[in-house]
Amino acid sequence: MASTPRSSLPTLLTRLLLVVSTVALILVGGTAGSAQAHGTATDPPSRNYSCWNRWGSDFQNPTMATSDPMCWQAWQADPNAMWNWNGLYREGVAGNHQAAVPDGQLCSGGRAQAPRYNALDTVGAWKTVDKPRQFTFTLTDQAQHGADYIKIYITKPGFDSTTQALRWSDLELITTTGRYAPAGQYQVSVNAGSRTGRHVVYAIWQASHMDQSYYMCSDVNFVADGSTPTTPPPTTVPPTTVPPTTVPPTTVPPTTAPPAGTACTATQRTTSTWSGGYQAEVTVTAGSAAISSWAVGWSLASGQTVSSVWNGTSTVSGSAVTVRNAAYNGAVAAGASTTFGYIGTGTPGTPTLTCSA
Repeated sequence: MASTPRSSLPTLLTRLLLVVSTVALILVGGTAGSAQAHGTATDPPSRNYSCWNRWGSDFQNPTMATSDPMCWQAWQADPNAMWNWNGLYREGVAGNHQAAVPDGQLCSGGRAQAPRYNALDTVGAWKTVDKPRQFTFTLTDQAQHGADYIKIYITKPGFDSTTQALRWSDLELITTTGRYAPAGQYQVSVNAGSRTGRHVVYAIWQASHMDQSYYMCSDVNFVADGSTPTTPPPTTVPPTTVPPTTVPPTTVPPTTAPPAGTACTATQRTTSTWSGGYQAEVTVTAGSAAISSWAVGWSLASGQTVSSVWNGTSTVSGSAVTVRNAAYNGAVAAGASTTFGYIGTGTPGTPTLTCSA
């Protein structure tokens, strides 16, 4: 598996777009209210959470290509896989996980939201964290969805994740938990048996709020009980009230270009729903000229509220909502796009958006 960065034109375009739309590691300007994000394994960390944890504040550093090549290829393939580390899920699986997720695609949840998480299936030497053979698995549930169950698998002795694509037959089911009441974190005691060295801990979290299944690969190095780990576990665990982090996609979304002379346009899509709420993403596209700031407005339908906003700052007056750019994403080149997201309560709709610049 190659560990050097791509030198193609798409990679250069990716870097240019990332420069324009660089986001802070800590969200700026969110409104008050509890976030309704999702979640993932934070200890041992899932692959995309681990890459975000190490490189989220320095994701353009070229040394990543040699010091952490598997994370480098994932960032180059789609940065949103890391910024949206809490959103790798499928809906409507009905417990048939092996039918929904093919061999070789386990770490991406069967190419969930393809191609966003595809690079997580790439075979290679992903960085590991040291764990004793009896350890505690921690899952962070930002939205407090609850869990019908959590399944924990570990690769069988002899499997080499640096040269082999992960298959269901490579895994041993270690434990299946009972239900968890909604909370910020869930922990599972895991016994890896006599395993030593590099392994993949594979987890499935079946959320309780709806038929929503989360899939996560965590790369570990099992050390004999009582041995001193050579690498520390991750220390950054997100607070349960932090909304999901999102950066603009590395390619312009398939929306109609704004008419000539229009300062900007805005379109909305619903990215997730649950009982009593939803998550939406709004794409702001500059017209025929570059803009240095923008504001998007719309009217809330009956029963709707906005509880959290990221990549922008919001004001609400009655049913009228206005979201203005954050400090880092107001400048948008002609024809280019940026995004912001928000959590809404009520039923999602298709509001008429206005955009001014």
